[in-house]
Amino acid sequence: MFFLVAVATSLVASAQDKENMFNPVTTSVTSLAIAPDARGGGMGDIGAATEADVNSQYWNPAKYPFCVGRAGVSLSYTPWLRKLVNDINLANVAGFYRIGDYSAVSASLRYFSLGEVSLGWGDGSGGATEGMTINPYEFAIDAAYSRMLSETFSMAVGMRFIYSDITYDYESESSPGKAFAADIALYYNNYVMIGNRECGLGIGLNISNIGSKISYGGDDNSEFIPTNLRLGLNLTIPFDEYNRFSIAADANKMLVPTYPKRETNESDNDYTNRVQREYYDVSPIAGIFKSFHDAPNGFKEEMEEIQWSVGAEYSYNDRFFLRAGYHDEAANKGNRKYITAGAGFKMSVFSLDASYVFSTAQSNPLDQTMRFSLSFDLDGIQDLFRGRRR
Repeated sequence: MFFLVAVATSLVASAQDKENMFNPVTTSVTSLAIAPDARGGGMGDIGAATEADVNSQYWNPAKYPFCVGRAGVSLSYTPWLRKLVNDINLANVAGFYRIGDYSAVSASLRYFSLGEVSLGWGDGSGGATEGMTINPYEFAIDAAYSRMLSETFSMAVGMRFIYSDITYDYESESSPGKAFAADIALYYNNYVMIGNRECGLGIGLNISNIGSKISYGGDDNSEFIPTNLRLGLNLTIPFDEYNRFSIAADANKMLVPTYPKRETNESDNDYTNRVQREYYDVSPIAGIFKSFHDAPNGFKEEMEEIQWSVGAEYSYNDRFFLRAGYHDEAANKGNRKYITAGAGFKMSVFSLDASYVFSTAQSNPLDQTMRFSLSFDLDGIQDLFRGRRR
């Protein structure tokens, strides 16, 4: 009997330990952290240092001066969390225009719809919220300027306006949240010799969403937006005139403080005051620096806050593409572990890409997530019209 009690106590303690260890970094406007395009999504959510394309605005806008085309636009669509609901979607539009040979301007607009939410509670008296349905959503619009500082190095700065309307009770003082943010990005692109092959080497850094906190009203506390540091490496190996293979890796860390956990024997009042002091009263810039040393379990947990992605892309004649990747996040920081696969087809005027997520963690709502991207090369469209005129 004593043995059974000891085993049960041990199991309960183990479950409690796991619960206590689960400590993800939380932010508002989480839709800003969703990869919008199918190319990056097909490679395990990678894009800081991969070869430049029209969707570089999200991953690293400093890549745009290295684009082959003069201008382009892309439309991307992601049905989100399809294992849970059928009406959450992310739509994204991105475009760029190269100014001369050394600089570019770019912009994007993303719209995240949380579907239709029914407010079914009430006492039958026909109150203001009884029987109502709302359509919460978030959107962000941004623009960036990028410039080559040398033949191999470029830099970009961007500005973003964020709007989040997730109000669910019109009788309360809550209201849509608004915030402004900035991005700073760097990109290095050069060639290295591996054997007798000249291979492309890319190194990218993007610090995104450096900006104000966001408030939804109702209290004096504002929430952090998902300020993020992304560092990437890419190597492109040409086998011959038609076949090319790229392998890439990204490291990703939220630059947001960890929400304080309650300590043993800490009173409600002491804990509330500590959360206010160590979290809500911290400014966004101070929070960036605090995010590197505030994990409760020290350096080990700080390292667990880094998400890792690896991916590969095979290209045939720059027309047909196959992609695969893997994304890893520590179990106590969210446990988003998944394999991705994707494919693409490119013509002179447009390209079409698709990707798919296979979750490797149990009960992961990201499982079976698909992305689609349709991109247009404006140079190709101009050439097409010129040919028709002739």
